[in-house]
Amino acid sequence: GLQAAYAIREKQARTAKIKQVYADVQQKLAEAAAEKEEAIDSVGVEDILFSLESEIVRSQILSGEPRIDGRDTRTVRPISIRLGVLPRTHGSVLFTRGETQAIVVATLGTKHDEQIIDSVMGDSREHFLLHYNFPPFSTGETGRMGSTKRREIGHGRLAKRALVATLPNHDEFQYTLRLVSEVTESNGSSSMATVCGGSLALMDAGVPVKDHVAGVAMGLIKEGNKFAVLTDILGDEDHLGDMDFKVAGTKDGITALQMDIKIQGITKEIMQVALAQAKEGRLHILGKMEEAITGSRDELSSFAPRMLTVKINPEKIRDVIGKGGATIRALTEETGSQIDISDEGLVTISSADLDKAKEAERRILEITAEVEVNQVYEGTIQRMLDFGAIVQILPGKDGLLHISEIANYRINDINDVLSAGQKLRVKVIEADDRGRIRLSVKALGGIENEENLLSPAADSSEE
Repeated sequence: GLQAAYAIREKQARTAKIKQVYADVQQKLAEAAAEKEEAIDSVGVEDILFSLESEIVRSQILSGEPRIDGRDTRTVRPISIRLGVLPRTHGSVLFTRGETQAIVVATLGTKHDEQIIDSVMGDSREHFLLHYNFPPFSTGETGRMGSTKRREIGHGRLAKRALVATLPNHDEFQYTLRLVSEVTESNGSSSMATVCGGSLALMDAGVPVKDHVAGVAMGLIKEGNKFAVLTDILGDEDHLGDMDFKVAGTKDGITALQMDIKIQGITKEIMQVALAQAKEGRLHILGKMEEAITGSRDELSSFAPRMLTVKINPEKIRDVIGKGGATIRALTEETGSQIDISDEGLVTISSADLDKAKEAERRILEITAEVEVNQVYEGTIQRMLDFGAIVQILPGKDGLLHISEIANYRINDINDVLSAGQKLRVKVIEADDRGRIRLSVKALGGIENEENLLSPAADSSEE
C-alpha cells in the first residue's frame, strides 16, 4: 500500500492514499486486538509505518529511481512567474514553483513608516521590513490564524538576509521598503519562493536593486557511504530526509545560507556536491526570473509616494520650522506633503503627488535662499516711504528701493509712479552683514522699461 502511494506524483492524492493505508492498518490491527481482548498501541503502529515510508522513499532515491514526484536528483520543479498580479500595489508577483506558491507584495513608504527597534543597546530604526505569512491552508490543513509563529519569523529573517545585500544605498534611495510574502500553497521551500518573489516584487516596484536573488532548498539522503543530494526538495523529502540546506544568492555569489541536519555529521565531499548542485539550481531559477523581468523598472509605481531631497544651511532650519512649527505645519497642510529635516540640514519631502512635492521644495528653497548681490529678483512692494519703498524679494527678505534708484529721471513724489502691492523686477546692489539690502530698478533700465513693471501701479488720482 505505501509503495503504491509513493508512486503517485500529485501531493494531495498521495497524502490521501497514505492516510487510507494508515487507517486500514489501524483498523485491521484493532479488529485483531479485539478478538484477543488486547489494547492496541496506535502510536507505536504509526511509528512503524513512518519508518516504512522513510525506508521506501530513501531506498528508491539511493538506488537511482525517480523521486516522489518523478524528478531526478538535479531537476528544479516547473516555475511560473506573474508580475504585477495586484495592480493597485506598488509592486507584486505571483511566484509558483511546482506545488509551492507565494504572492509577494512590495510597498514603498517614507521615514515615518520605519520600524523602531527598542533593544538593550538603545533605539534603532529599520527601513527594510520583510513579513512572511504561512497560513495553515497552504498545506491543506485547518488551524488557528493568530500571532506570528517562531517558524514564520525565522523564515522571514532568512529571506530578508538573502535580499538585503542587493538593496540600494539608503542615502541614495530613502524609501522605507516592506515586503509581505503570503504563502498560498506549500510543498517544500516556501522561504526560498519568498526570496525569489521578494526580488521580483522589488524590481516590479522600481526599487533599483543590484541584481536578481534566487533561493533553492537542497536535501540529503545518506545511508552508510552512499548518499544522494536532492535539488529543490519537497515537503516529504524534507521530513523523510537527513538535511534541509537552503542556499540563496545572485549569479555572482551566495547571500544567505541555512542548514538543518538530522545526522551526526556530513563530509566535505557532501558539502561540495551540495553547494555545486545548489549553484546549478540557483542559476536555472535566475534564468527564469530574468526572462520575466531583466532588471528594475525605470519608474516607480504611480501609486508610490514621490520623494525629493534638498540640502539647506543648518542655520536655516529654524526658518523652515517657523515660530512654534507654524511654517512647516502650513507647508505640510497646503502642499499635502510630509517633510522631514535632519540636524545636518537634509530636507526630505514626500507626497503621493510629485507636483505637490515640487511645490513644497520650491517654497522651502525660497524660505532658505540667501540674497545675492547683482542678482535680479521679482519683488512685491510692502509699504511706501517718502524716500523710497520697502520691497519683499524673498519670504522674510525685504530691501530698500531708494527713490533715486527707481528711474533715470528725477521723481518728485514716489506715489506718482509706484504703489503698495505692486510687483516689479529689482536688482540687489548691496547687502551688508546686518542683513540690510539695497535694491535698484534703475540698474535694470528704470521703470521706463516696461519689462521691469510686472503689475501696474494703482491709480492715485482716484478719490
